[in-house]
Formats: sequence, C-alpha cells, structure tokens
Amino acid sequence: MSESIPADGQADEDIRTSMSAGALRKAVEDHLRYSLGRPAALLEPQHYYHALALAVRDRMQQRWIDTTQTYLELGQKVVCYLSAEFLMGPHLGSNLLNLQIEEQARAALAALGQDFDTVLACEQEPGLGNGGLGRLAACYLDSLATLERPAIGYGIRYEFGIFDQEIHDGWQVETTDNWLADGNPWEIVKPELNYRVNWGGHTERYRDDNGHERVRWIPERVVKGVYYGTPIQGYGVNTCNTLTLWSASAVKALALDAFNAGDYYRAVEDQVVSENITKVLYPNDEPEVGKQLRLAQQYFFVTCSLQDMLHLLEDFAGCSARDLPDRVAIQLNDTHPSIAVAELMRLLVDERELGWDEAWRVTVATLGYTNHTLLPEALETWSLSMFARFLPRHLEIIYEINRRFLDEVRARFPGDEDRVRRMSLIGEDGEKRIRMAHLATVGSHAINGVAALHSDLLKSTVLKDFYEMWPNRFSNKTNGVTPRRFLGLSNPGLRALLDDTIGEGWMVDLERLRALEPLADDPAFQKRWRAVKRANKARLAGYVASTTGVDLDPDWMFDIQVKRIHEYKRQHLNVLHIISLYNRIKKNPDLDIPPRAFIFGGKSAPGYAMAKLIIKLINAVAETVNTDPEVNNRLRVAFVPNFNVQSAELIYPAADLSEQISTAGKEASGTGNMKFMINGALTIGTLDGANVEIREEAGEENFFLFGLTVPDVQRVVSGGYHPSRVVEGNKELREVLGLIADGRFSDGDTEVFRDLIDNLTHQDPFLVMADYADYITCQTQVSDAWRDTGSWTRKSILNSARSGKFSSDRAIAEYCDDIWDVGAVPIKG
Repeated sequence: MSESIPADGQADEDIRTSMSAGALRKAVEDHLRYSLGRPAALLEPQHYYHALALAVRDRMQQRWIDTTQTYLELGQKVVCYLSAEFLMGPHLGSNLLNLQIEEQARAALAALGQDFDTVLACEQEPGLGNGGLGRLAACYLDSLATLERPAIGYGIRYEFGIFDQEIHDGWQVETTDNWLADGNPWEIVKPELNYRVNWGGHTERYRDDNGHERVRWIPERVVKGVYYGTPIQGYGVNTCNTLTLWSASAVKALALDAFNAGDYYRAVEDQVVSENITKVLYPNDEPEVGKQLRLAQQYFFVTCSLQDMLHLLEDFAGCSARDLPDRVAIQLNDTHPSIAVAELMRLLVDERELGWDEAWRVTVATLGYTNHTLLPEALETWSLSMFARFLPRHLEIIYEINRRFLDEVRARFPGDEDRVRRMSLIGEDGEKRIRMAHLATVGSHAINGVAALHSDLLKSTVLKDFYEMWPNRFSNKTNGVTPRRFLGLSNPGLRALLDDTIGEGWMVDLERLRALEPLADDPAFQKRWRAVKRANKARLAGYVASTTGVDLDPDWMFDIQVKRIHEYKRQHLNVLHIISLYNRIKKNPDLDIPPRAFIFGGKSAPGYAMAKLIIKLINAVAETVNTDPEVNNRLRVAFVPNFNVQSAELIYPAADLSEQISTAGKEASGTGNMKFMINGALTIGTLDGANVEIREEAGEENFFLFGLTVPDVQRVVSGGYHPSRVVEGNKELREVLGLIADGRFSDGDTEVFRDLIDNLTHQDPFLVMADYADYITCQTQVSDAWRDTGSWTRKSILNSARSGKFSSDRAIAEYCDDIWDVGAVPIKG
C-alpha cells in the first residue's frame, strides 16, 4: 500500500533523513533545484534518478558517519578486503531495498509524475568489475554490512570499465564503457586524503641514527592516489560500511613553465601519464606496455590501501603498526593484490623501521589469501626484468623473503631440492618470473579455496607443497551470493510469494527457505510458483526481443548459460547440443521434442580469439535456427549482449534450466550456479566447483548430472587423449561437426569456424568431445523431466528451498569466525 503524500511534506520531518514518502519527494525536488540546477521544463528521468540517488545517499550519510565513528571509538578489528574488482551493480535499487523504503520511493516518484522502474533504469552500472570475482566481492560487502561486521573494501576507481559488448554480424565488438559520463552520485571524493605511489628508480643503502643499515627507495616517478568513498548499507540495520576506491592523479597537475613557453603537451604530460593508471579496467596485457600497466594498477591500489590502513591505525586509533594484526584483517581476493606481502614489509621495515622478524610476524598474522583458480595461466606471474625495473625495492624484499623461506623448506625437507625449486617464489623454467600466488601463500596465515572440491584440488595440485608444509593454514570457504540483490531485488514476484508463505525473515536467513519443502507437492502452491516463474520469463522475453530481435515464448523451457566466455566453461558444448536437435528435426520434421529457448550471455576477453569464435558460432546458429520455419517452432536461440548485473537481474529469475557444464576440475566455484538455484532453476552440470555442493544440497534427483569427474579427466588426459577417435565413433557428433565445417551456419563459408573444428577434433583441451555423448543423453533426460509439469515444479521449489548454504551471509560468517576474528558491532540509530 503506497503512502499518501502531503502537499508540502510534514513540517516536523527532516527532508535529509526522514524515510517518509513525503519527505523523499521534497528531497528529490530540492536536489533537482539546488544540486542539479535543472529547470522544470528540462527535466528528464535521468535527472530524477540523480536527485533520488542523492536523497537516498543523504539517508545513509548519518549511518555512514556513525558507523565509522563507532569502529574508531570502540577500537574494533576491521576487515580490509583488497580486490582489483568490485562488480557492484546499480546502487539505487539495492540501497532502497536495504533501507526498506522502496514503496516510499515509488510513491514519491509517482507524486512527481515519474515511473519508478523507468527512473531506476537510468542508472549506469559502475564499470568496476568484469565477472564472478568482482561480483563476489560486492556480495561480500553487502553481507559484511548486513551482519554488522566492521569492514572496508579497497579497490580501484576505474574511469572506464572493461568494455561494453556489441554484436556485429555475430561477432563481439568492444566499445567504450564510459560509466562515469553522467557522474556518480554515490561517491564522495576527499582530495585531501591521498597517498604517494612510487614507480621505478633505484634503491640506496644508508645507516640510520642508531647505526642500523636501512634502504631508501629513490623513485623515477611519483603519482598520488586520491580517495573516493562509497557507502555500503546493510539490510535492515544501521551499519553502513565503506568501499574505498583510489583514483590516480599527478602530484603536480600543471607544469607552468612548459605552459608559459607554449609547450602545452608537456605542461599536462605528467597528469595524463599519471591518470592512465586508473583509466581502464584490465587493459589489454598482450603488449608489454599492457603488462606494465596491469602491474602498476595492482601496486597502486595496494599501496594506497595499506597506507590508508596504517593512517587510520596510527593517526586515528592511536596504535602502533605492531598492533596491526589485532586491529586489521586484510584479505587478498585472488592473486591481484599479492604485492601486498612485499609492500607491507616495505612500509614496516623501511618507513617504520621495524626489524625484519617483527615485520614478518605482523605481515603474516594480518594477511589472508583467497585463491580463485586452478588454471596455470591465471596464477599470475611477472617477469623478473620488468619487476626489477618498476618495483626495485620490492624485488629486494621478495628475494629476502624467498631466501629465508627456502631455508625453512630445506630444514623441513632436507635434500629435496626439487621441492625447493617448485616452491621458490622465483620460477626459473625459461624466463625468470615471480610467482605471485606463491608470494601470497608464503605471506599469509590463512589460505582458502572457494568450494569444497576446489579447496581439495588446491591442496593436492597447485599448492600441494605448501599444504604439506603448513596444513593448518588451509581451509575451504565455499562462495555465496547475496539473497538481497539476487532474489529480493531481482525477483519481486517470488519475494512477495515467500513473504506471504514463510514470513519476511528469509532475506537475512536463507535457511528459512527450508520451510518451503512441505509445500513442494502442494498443487495450489505449485500453481502460484509457476505463475511467478512465467511472469519472470515474460519479462525476460520482452528484454530479449528489444535487445536482440528474437521472440521467445514464455511457455517454453528457458535453458540459460550466462557467464564469461571461455573454453573451459564450454559454451560450445551447449551449442553442439542445439545443433544436434536442429539436425534431428531437419531429418525428421515431425520429431516430438519439448520447445526450448536457449539463451546465452557473456563477454570474451578482447584478445581471446577462440572465445570470440564461440560467440560467433552461437550467433550463427541462432540466425539459422530462428529463421527456419521447420525448426523455430521448437527451438529458438538468443545471445544477450553486454551481460552485466542489470541484465542478470532479469535473467536469473527467468531460468528453468541452468547450464553449469565446465570441465571437471577447472571451475573454482561459480556463483552464477547459486543465483540460478535460489531462483528455482534446475541445474545440468558436471561435478565441478560448487556444483558438487549444489547437488548435495538439492538432492541427486533434483540435479541433472553428466560428464567426466576430476579423476576421470586426469585418467583420460594422462592416458593419451585422441578426440578424433571419439568423433569417429559417434555418428551424430560427426554430423554436427560436419554441419559447422560445411558452412551450414555461415552462408557456405567453410573457413570461418575451421580453427574451432580443428581445435575440437585434434586438441580438445577441455574434453568437449569426451563429454558430448553423456551431455546429449542427459539433455534428453531434461526434456523428459520437463514434460511432467508437476514433477518439474516440485524440483524447482526444492532447489530454491535448499539453497540456504549459498548465501554470502553464511560465507562471510565463516570468514569472520574462522579467519578474520571479526565480531558484530551493532550501530545505534
């Protein structure tokens, strides 16, 4: 029931803090006039969005200040989460939900003649992340605030996101993601809060006043990192934590002598070069200059963040750097922030003059490391020569860490020089390179994987030697997703049904969804459940039609795979299934199969040729299938461009089937699989990543399992795998590949997909051919299950009911209790 709006608002209400619809309306009007300076005749929905965002930020501001003040006054230990990505998604809807004023905002906009959903859609999604890693960081910030745990997220304020994806003639085309073009009403810049960042140069030895040998870094270049803060509001609480992002700026913005002499480029050269550091998320690192910029980005945000932590500790809390482990828990989100090990040592040894042993104790006790990948190419390394040129002092520190560490290895495993070589922080196979995952592991007191299977594989493969040396440092922390955004906000129909059925507490205790289990067989409840799902599918179908021109029927099964495009995620295996169905129908036009809409989304890295070819294949097959009247009454295919959090909020609630079909042992965890599950999708998948736990929770009978297991994969690969033999032995697979090779989906062009066909038939590094037959069989089981509407609905309800484990609240509670030792600190209202 929307709140009525007094003509002028209540006289005793504060328009900056009151939560009433009337006060919100007045606040929006004030911001339109005084913050934006827009005359009424020129107002557009975008301006109402900006004004409403500022009004909502006002209502978070006192909570934000009170939260920070409380942490400082009480001397609370704080989590500092270092991540190169924070894929936050739009802020407005999330903040309205967490402040519990959605209906008031809707009423306020209606009173101003504006449509709530239209205004919300004006928000430009922050270009601060790329995929699962950054979205996980965002979910964790939401949970930390909701659980009232003191926390600061630290990252980079990228001026441009990775890219916006367009599809031209079936190919991915990258365009500029200028997400800051219209400003960002959620952030507050504090130019006076900035830190020096050195780069290049050389080091010098000297003796301090006490006669101790010290090292001084003489940089070639200095930039500064400027603070931008964004409030992170918890759900239903007063806690409002902080996301701190750093923007690079020149120490001296204008060379006046050059300007006066008419050399205008040199006058601003320092500013241009300095600002390049935070210009774009993940620059192309194929050329050497791209690698240098990636290293610069990582060091830049890490040193700014560590300096800020020490500033808060020493200057506001009145503590010593020696107290850091008691007051701060620093978590490295994957290998990108691993330079923190060497940088914290530099700040402690060189700038605060701690002894090496004491500094090392502080460093290890403060840092924790989350590993997110088993892929060798993703375990970041840097060439020794480049590292020496740009971070000379850090190389010296890493050498010393390595010397002491390898002495410890030799003492524990005498005579095992092969182990010493494997564990060294410096890899010497070919060009010498610094192994950043090794550095993070050696410099952290806690190392964790992100799914039970992934953590076991970490201990038995890429970090096996380290696990054997320090087994107590290793643990598992299965990922989670926030139910606020990915169910409460994105699926309002299901949210209303849940509130009406089991009460409202599930949003902060997802295990309460277990109360749905007794209703899974109730025909009346099943009918309501299906009505919500169909409405979500109709909503997505409208979006797909408007963005791709493909019409989808909401009564069909929606089979969805949305995630980063990568060979190990095997979108091409999904496409081969579509082609097999296409081929069967062309052979037998009367074939009885349940109608199915296949929906894809995801970006390829700009330089990843094979992933881009997979996108082209998806779109080529879509064009053929969707225009063939013999086929398009049972099959449709759509590729949704520019997959991001905004489109994800439409996609996850609409899925009937979730495709989680990566090669076993390659996906660390996945979080999309969890978002699908909590929204009632059934999963078809391999025993990979968190799929293992999803299947355990949902029940084997409510999960469609296929494919090789991790031991199977290892056996097949070690036994000498020949994909061509698999193809020769499977007639349908030969036909499917033949259709692609013969140009059926490329207007007769037999060359466009040649590299893809050659890869699958001769190398097949991710065992697509090996899993094809089992996948096709499993998809037949999916079709058979879909025909039984009641049974499918039951499975859907049970998937959602049993998804409680995959809340980010559970994951964060485990981190806080097991690794960070950070308790809840309620903020008084």
